[in-house]
Amino acid sequence: MKSFAVPDAGGSLRYHDLPGEEPALVMIHGLGCASSCDYPTVAADPALRGRRMLLIDLLGSGFSDRPETFGYTIDDHARSIVALVDALGLPQLDLFGHSMGGSVAIAAAAMLGARLGRLVVGEPNLDPGGGVFSRRIAAMSEAEYRAGGQDAIARAARSEGYDIWAASLAGSAAHAVHRSASSLVEGSDPTWRSMLTSLTVPCTLIIGERSLPYDDALGLPEAGIEIAIVPKAGHSMSSENPAGLATAIAIGLSRGPGKSPG
Repeated sequence: MKSFAVPDAGGSLRYHDLPGEEPALVMIHGLGCASSCDYPTVAADPALRGRRMLLIDLLGSGFSDRPETFGYTIDDHARSIVALVDALGLPQLDLFGHSMGGSVAIAAAAMLGARLGRLVVGEPNLDPGGGVFSRRIAAMSEAEYRAGGQDAIARAARSEGYDIWAASLAGSAAHAVHRSASSLVEGSDPTWRSMLTSLTVPCTLIIGERSLPYDDALGLPEAGIEIAIVPKAGHSMSSENPAGLATAIAIGLSRGPGKSPG
């Protein structure tokens, strides 16, 4: 695992840099998760094996630092990703992000410009309002969440069948999770949906079969966003069907240059 001190953030990102063919694929996890937990099996799948992959734990998560002064908004996370890309001198890269990480990937894509080759996102937050758990988290004050809210959310998630996510959440910094969840609920201007549809690079939206019907996908194919389905999986696709997720990512990365409206 490698370490990168994020400028002006007060802490370091930690990440796996898996060697292979360029361009590198940068993988970004969701709220309360960690790429070091979610993506090793996905990265090892034959569908993706052989290319360089960066599995990044965002600040506040996994093995990365948990600075109190960092904002942990979606844009803050995106800027930390771009700073790492700058430091590594990557001339071109592809991005994959899941859930909150999809929003981070979209925001980073807008910052990277011509360096971005392809964008693949798995059930990302595209509009203000957050998801089921981010809304529960943001409904508390940061003080309440730090005092016991995270433990309560982790217990609830475990009882609802999200055991791996609950364990990952319990190991995340409560202040980081709360600030990121609040950012998801607040949304962005322009929205992440608008940013996504404005990109000119090939973009793919991955949906778990058990998440269908998926209202957030409405209008996206007409804007040139390809849709890929992971069978036998819902939102937690990296644990429910890692091979299926790897295949869907590979499909997104195989698209030709440029987006063509459907």
